[in-house]
Amino acid sequence: MKCLNFGSLNIDMVYSVDHCVNEGETEAVSKLEYFPGGKGLNQSIALAKAGAEVYHAGSVGKDGGILINELKNNGVDTSFINTTDCPNGHAVIQVDKNGQNSILVFGGANHRITSEQIDRVLCEFSDSDILFLQNEINAVDEIIDKAYERNIKTVFNPSPFTEKIMNYPLDKISWFVVNETEAFRLTGETQTDKIFGVFKERYPNSDMLLTLGENGAYCLYKGQKYFHPIYNTSVVDTTAAGDTFLGFFFANIQSRGVSEALKTASAAAAIAVSRNGASVSIPTAGEADKFIRNK
Repeated sequence: MKCLNFGSLNIDMVYSVDHCVNEGETEAVSKLEYFPGGKGLNQSIALAKAGAEVYHAGSVGKDGGILINELKNNGVDTSFINTTDCPNGHAVIQVDKNGQNSILVFGGANHRITSEQIDRVLCEFSDSDILFLQNEINAVDEIIDKAYERNIKTVFNPSPFTEKIMNYPLDKISWFVVNETEAFRLTGETQTDKIFGVFKERYPNSDMLLTLGENGAYCLYKGQKYFHPIYNTSVVDTTAAGDTFLGFFFANIQSRGVSEALKTASAAAAIAVSRNGASVSIPTAGEADKFIRNK
């Protein structure tokens, strides 16, 4: 199985603050750091570090070499990335003293995906492969439709959640990966059992991975519900926790099954939140396995 991630590529500007700024407030910054990021890039690196064969498709600006090199250095194939004449996508990230964050995202080159690029990329993949999508690029609905025509399974992480998502062909999604906010936007429910009840009714042919931060993670797979709690660890930066979880879960589900994939993903996410940065915080498969052995 090959993993194709048609996703975003950002430069993350991470501001360390006492607390995330409120409306009308000016907050002093204690430190500014630059990291490769974007949900697409983070998920590709997580998949690759977890042992998957990963191909990244997307778009960068002329100064996007740092992003392409970051993917290459982590074992991701970058031959499907276009270079455009507009600025890179970037994110402004506030990280408070407790490791919690708030994020502003500028699309930039991520919104230069063309129909020609979509066709060129998807023709290289088949129904034995899996496609990963987030909502930080344009043409997501077109990619879903065209992947479905080729019988390629699609994993969709609807983040950031916008109203247009509800107009996407969501019935063609194989897996939804959501946090509690995104789950509420999809189902109108906040309680786990009610979320799954509405989800099964609306998307009977899809499975769901539901991450709930400190309350652990659930998976609804072929009608059966699974759960794994978080591993307690010191929290430094939660920026890439969800992306790390996603990558390690899907890299392991075929070989280890749902329960073990949840366990491994939980361990990897625990390591990631104990480190600064986004993609640079993602552990290797060996580190995740060692973490579990030591618990």
